[in-house]
Amino acid sequence: MSSPACPATPSKPGMAETALPLCRGTLPTPVFAADILDPRSLTGDSVEPVVASLKSALSHLDGELEARFRDGADIQQLVQARAWAVDQMLLFAWNALMPEAVDMALLAVGGFGRGQLHPHSDIDLLLLFDGDELPQPAREAIEQFVTVLWDAGFYLGHSVRSLAQCEDEVKADVATATSLMEVRLLCGPESLYNDLVAAISPERVWPPGEFFHAKFEEQQARYAQFGDTAYNLEPNIKEGPGGLRDIQMVGWVAKRRYGDTDLYGLVRHGFLMESEYRELVEGQRYLWRVRFALHLISGRAEDRLLFDFQRQIAELFGYEGDPASNEAVEQFMQGYYREVTRLERLNERLLQLFREELLGHDPLPPEPLGDDFQLLNGYLEVRDSELFRRRPLALMELFLMLARHEFIKGVRASTIRLVVDNLHLVDEEYRNDPEVLACFLELLRQPQGVYSQLQRMNRYGVLARLIPDFADIVGRMQFDLFHVYTVDQHILFVVRNLRRLAYGKFEDIYPRAPRVFQGVRKPELLYLAALYHDIAKGRGGDHSELGAVDALAFCSKLPLPTEDAELVAWLVQEHLLMSQTAQKKDISDPATVREFAGKVQTQLRLDYLYLLTVADISATSPRLWNSWKSGLLWELRQVTSRVLAQDPETPQFREQAIAQSRVAALHLLANDGVERDDVEAFWNTLPRSVYLRWSAAQLAWATRVVLGAPGERTIVALRPCEERKVSEVLVVAEDYTGLFATITTVFDQMGLDVLSARVATGSDGRSFDLFQVMNRQGEPLDASDTEWLQDKLGAALADKQVLEPVQRPMPRRLRPFVTRPEIQFRAGRDGQVTELEIRCTDQPGLLSKLTAAMRHSRVNIHDAMITTLGDRVEDTFYLTDRGNRPLDKAAQAELEAAIRDILE
Repeated sequence: MSSPACPATPSKPGMAETALPLCRGTLPTPVFAADILDPRSLTGDSVEPVVASLKSALSHLDGELEARFRDGADIQQLVQARAWAVDQMLLFAWNALMPEAVDMALLAVGGFGRGQLHPHSDIDLLLLFDGDELPQPAREAIEQFVTVLWDAGFYLGHSVRSLAQCEDEVKADVATATSLMEVRLLCGPESLYNDLVAAISPERVWPPGEFFHAKFEEQQARYAQFGDTAYNLEPNIKEGPGGLRDIQMVGWVAKRRYGDTDLYGLVRHGFLMESEYRELVEGQRYLWRVRFALHLISGRAEDRLLFDFQRQIAELFGYEGDPASNEAVEQFMQGYYREVTRLERLNERLLQLFREELLGHDPLPPEPLGDDFQLLNGYLEVRDSELFRRRPLALMELFLMLARHEFIKGVRASTIRLVVDNLHLVDEEYRNDPEVLACFLELLRQPQGVYSQLQRMNRYGVLARLIPDFADIVGRMQFDLFHVYTVDQHILFVVRNLRRLAYGKFEDIYPRAPRVFQGVRKPELLYLAALYHDIAKGRGGDHSELGAVDALAFCSKLPLPTEDAELVAWLVQEHLLMSQTAQKKDISDPATVREFAGKVQTQLRLDYLYLLTVADISATSPRLWNSWKSGLLWELRQVTSRVLAQDPETPQFREQAIAQSRVAALHLLANDGVERDDVEAFWNTLPRSVYLRWSAAQLAWATRVVLGAPGERTIVALRPCEERKVSEVLVVAEDYTGLFATITTVFDQMGLDVLSARVATGSDGRSFDLFQVMNRQGEPLDASDTEWLQDKLGAALADKQVLEPVQRPMPRRLRPFVTRPEIQFRAGRDGQVTELEIRCTDQPGLLSKLTAAMRHSRVNIHDAMITTLGDRVEDTFYLTDRGNRPLDKAAQAELEAAIRDILE
């Protein structure tokens, strides 16, 4: 040969015949006996002895490595030892079969080029030559070389290219460029190898920025093949999100940018933190162990964790559980999913850093978004690295900011690092902070970004910290063919599907449900039900019942009306009811429908349950949802709606609910010494809506207050509501124009946060207004505040004062969140009133401003539901004109103009 003899190989005939001591690699003892490859097989014209020697060596190698693996040897040493040993076998065959006159380099590329081989990994080779064409003898020798290796049991991926061909292919294909970046010389002219390295260098082709862009698009396409989730129940541990490719991706971009051959070079450049480096290395070791076991068990180059192999690997790794259950395999797979999730998150952070460095040329000046955040090149970042420690609420505000501003491209990697580093701040105190909870609820109420930000919260680890019950099901799978996603991913997909219904998209998949969704007034309740409907899986017991308890506990901490929290809990408890009825019972049987309607009871519940069921089924498996099931659910909804509407808007249910409310309130009053006749006389002055919209406890309390002050026309009473950590304020006064506005102005003067309001007008001319409020600190009112409020309100209402709202500027902190008010009018209560819904940014004196606008527009307020959620509010008013008629189009337009004038 014209090149030096290949290293560490037995010599050709005529050279000293010494046995090849196969590599001990980094293992403490040799992997092979010294005479595995017999030099005598190199003599003679037949290739059979070479094949036999290689086959024997390969079998010995794999047997020894498997034994070491099962004994718990270090996986990195095993992977590298196999690559080294295969090096020696290839060189043995090369020296045996290739003529000395062939001026060609034998190069390892791809994973083999990195010096990493699993039991059945492909051995990627490049046979490189200079010039235009290989002579025929060389072609024949290469064919024989490749045939021998295949016959010996090697899985080859090889190509024969000239230097010029390599240059052309690298320019045309980033995948080829990536493979050749990891080229390693096994044998042949070093000058040819150096020419190749120079030809594919970033100075000649694929500079770092272009390379990153192409590889990132490649990763996105790869992710799309797996549904953009690492949580497929038969995941690909190499190509799937969070798999080995994600680690390699970081290494490739680093090598292109810095020229480093190992990941630790990123630490030396200050690009990667030591903790992140350890996370990458530990993640790679974990995946290598799984892949090594998968190759051994499957007997092939298998990268899919198929059901067939999951249980065997769980047993091999020592997971234990009841043999009659799937406990062991589910534990193993939950550990796997959690590991790949960590790697997926780390990949995202590091690629974001690369993007900022490689593609962020000529950065624009930072654009402030409030006091705490700013945009840099379209990406959100904190303005102070100590923000989260100084003000932990900002952790939640980050996601709300992203949802509200669709133009934000993402989060800067430095800020993602800060989020991850400060997850410990999301503790029990944080989880019960009213501002945090209001901010989270406000996120769920956004017209866009709900799913994407919940998904982001999950990736960053915030969702599992905020809702510890959610942490228990992260990565939890069910070992069956019905549930194709893990529980946490399924839950998020249910939210995604609900958002699709909200947008009215995918009509081919959801032909009817979007129309129903348009009638839903509070979609955030659906999202809460979705988050909790399967959250109790894996605990034992009925997950629906356990989840309903969890949902009610969580929703009771949110600034939600009690009936909304109860609706969420009911949806969680009954989330399987509709699918089971539609699919397992005869819905053409009137008795079946009546039974189902009896459980649902109201059209409101029916519509919410229908939408949750559609989203749930279609998030269980892509193939589970079909037109037949869609039609069954729609039919059940339609026939149930007719049953519920048989007595115009279910008056039977209404009458029953009213009767039950009165009975429950009487029971609470039984020991108070009040006369039944006095109670009935007072109740007869109240509108029937009170019994449907006030709880029995509220009705009993109001009754005590009024009957305890006989002859008083103006009453201001307060009580703490311990369960919800608020104060309830009951205002009884002679009704007059401006009453509601005056009450809300006094609340504003005190700086009270109004969470809800219930307004009712009695037949005796008095207004009965029930509010839930808290002070600036998010706490119930203390004794001094209670006394001040009673004195101030009592005096104003006794004189029938009309107080104008206090004008104060918008706080600077709220300015970035200001959005155009959403104002909707619709018929309410069987067309007897006009329902006005307002969604807008909170601001000082908002409620008093709104009621002042209504007063100036000569509108009567019959009822109101006020919900304050962080920096946004959703207010609903039931209105008539001065003649107690619903508002006509002209009156609606006048009122809308007045509201916009005062808010915009």
